[in-house]
Amino acid sequence: MTVATATSAIAIRHATDADICVLADLAILDSRRQLTGPALIAEVDGIARAALDLRDGSVAADPFFPTAELVDLLRVRARRLEDEAPARSLRERAIARVRRPRRALSMRA
Repeated sequence: MTVATATSAIAIRHATDADICVLADLAILDSRRQLTGPALIAEVDGIARAALDLRDGSVAADPFFPTAELVDLLRVRARRLEDEAPARSLRERAIARVRRPRRALSMRA
């Protein structure tokens, strides 16, 4: 069993087209379907150990390596990316407001 030490180098990066095999390998190890959307990959000492789908939040991880903290790091990074996303246009905000359910108004004084 491999254990990450305090001196392990951890990298979080966007998956590219060249990472299709890496994502497929993680999915096979994790006995799940391959991630299909844009993804983030967590590497430890240059080896991909976990990946997070940015569309649906699903994860594929190496079950033979402790990955819980790596998955947490991936989720934190994904949230940061959402926060850094460019502001929506006026049209997008208006559409979102129309689709949002409205709260009932109270007629009490």
